[in-house]
Amino acid sequence: MKSPTSLPKPVHSHKLQIIIITGLAGAGKSTALNAFEDMGYYAIDNLPVFLLKELQAKAGSEHLPNRKVALVMDCRDPSFLPSFTPVVTQTISCIDKEILFLDCDEEVLLRRFSQLRRQHPLATEGTIREAIIKEKRTLPPLLSQATRVIDTSRITPHELARQLRKIYGNQDAADRFVMNLMSFGFKHGPPAETDIIWDVRFLPNPYFVPELKPFTGLDERVAQYVLENETNRRFFALLEPMLEFLIPQYRKEGKAQLTIGIGCTGGKHRSVAVVEMLKQFLSRQNVKLFVDHRDIDKA
Repeated sequence: MKSPTSLPKPVHSHKLQIIIITGLAGAGKSTALNAFEDMGYYAIDNLPVFLLKELQAKAGSEHLPNRKVALVMDCRDPSFLPSFTPVVTQTISCIDKEILFLDCDEEVLLRRFSQLRRQHPLATEGTIREAIIKEKRTLPPLLSQATRVIDTSRITPHELARQLRKIYGNQDAADRFVMNLMSFGFKHGPPAETDIIWDVRFLPNPYFVPELKPFTGLDERVAQYVLENETNRRFFALLEPMLEFLIPQYRKEGKAQLTIGIGCTGGKHRSVAVVEMLKQFLSRQNVKLFVDHRDIDKA
């Protein structure tokens, strides 16, 4: 196995950049592909070898404007092993390319296939162990061409993704963390896509104030009524440091986005005002922020 200190640096160029992810079935290729996609790469799974030249030709066009591509190529393609070396050799002068090989111990692979209850792609006949042994015997020529080898036997999927971000990521990729703020009304049902929900029905309700009821939490008078009180001040005194703690933890775990739902009864007054106040705080936290007032126009 190659020593990390001897490995080349990740490619950086204005040419088409391709990371070819390959290796043993069950070693984490899907996890790796998802990590590259989160870093802004165009991700392709199970690309047949013969399409590599076409991919190169389309790079930079309206069909493929992203010049950073991560793709998985492996034994699911019957022509993969006999065709890979000549095709890659022919395109090597035209693209910046890395071959990332994911390796893993036989016993660990057996355990993973057992836990996930998935079939090995080569196990059309015989056992999973026999399929693993067969694949290991056929891949040494490919392993010798790899520019980077990662053994995933003793690391979790989160650790693999974190390792790839450390190797291939940059500041732009780090800044891709997305936060979605959504106000909603519980009477319309909580949103299914949220990671965290806070119920703010404990705050003063403008619905019962005749001169405020027709307006929404975007109105300054409604916002003042909801927010400018001791209850809300104490709420935000707890909420802001909690988010300052949570956001780096989610990023560390490899989460690409975090969706927070703020709910009140109808989704028109209190939740809207709180989301707008929270938006001001989060705009200072170096995240890409989106706001959706889901139920603001509902009766």
